[in-house]
Amino acid sequence: MSPTTKLVKQKIQDATDTLTRSERQLASILLQDYPMGGLQSITKLAVAAGVSTPTVIRMARKLGFDGFPDLQDALREEVAAQIKKPLSKRDAWVVDESAEHPLMRFAGVVWTNMRHTLERIDLGLFDAVAKLLAETERPLYVVGGRITRSNADYLFNHMQIIRPNVTMLGNSANVWPQYLLDMGPSSVLVIFDIRRYEAHLEKLAQTAAERGATVVLFTDQWGSPIARCAHYTFNGLVEAPSSWDSTIALMLIVEALIAEVQTTRWEESKERIEELEAMFSSTRIFRNQG
Repeated sequence: MSPTTKLVKQKIQDATDTLTRSERQLASILLQDYPMGGLQSITKLAVAAGVSTPTVIRMARKLGFDGFPDLQDALREEVAAQIKKPLSKRDAWVVDESAEHPLMRFAGVVWTNMRHTLERIDLGLFDAVAKLLAETERPLYVVGGRITRSNADYLFNHMQIIRPNVTMLGNSANVWPQYLLDMGPSSVLVIFDIRRYEAHLEKLAQTAAERGATVVLFTDQWGSPIARCAHYTFNGLVEAPSSWDSTIALMLIVEALIAEVQTTRWEESKERIEELEAMFSSTRIFRNQG
């Protein structure tokens, strides 16, 4: 599956304005339990959505598929792409060894990821989350998975300088209930979770949401199961010619959010930065270079 191929759910979202009322009902069912909802029989799907089987076929064709079986084939490809193990994922990339330098090949894929991520991003979503992160009366908690912890750590380090009341959750899931104790309706939990999605992160998000916290998710193009309970979700393309996914497209969004929050809170942030620099100077943590 090419990283530039649109997912079925993206096709559904793109076609929303052209769907009939019945087709919107069907789209809602498909997206609620994506992608598994679309892999059941056409009869069961129609019953679940309260529509006729011709409606299912008609919508599949409206999305650009030859019919419902063709749509299901696309969903199966997405599922297969999600569960690839790192080594088999790397083997799936066909690379012309005589092309350009490996650095340029990799960069080309990453640039494509960023471009397509930006093409699909909801700017209203970005603005809403930037505003949310700038509200210092809202305690902010940040956490990442095995691979994405570095992304979470980057966001935490910058937000901690820009604003107060920011917490990075500990490495061990065993201590997370201690953080959950302090989460409530005013809290914001930012979670990073890309494929091979982590069950303990999903449980954390569900519990935080049940306690009234606002959950912001950074995930890949397929979408972590956490999206079901997240209030805001950013999807970034992550596939790369490597055994590991690339999170650069997600980091583009993260860095843009950091910049926007700092701009929004510039006077307060400026004071915090100056005070922090004074502390560094007084304790000589960083020496001035002559």
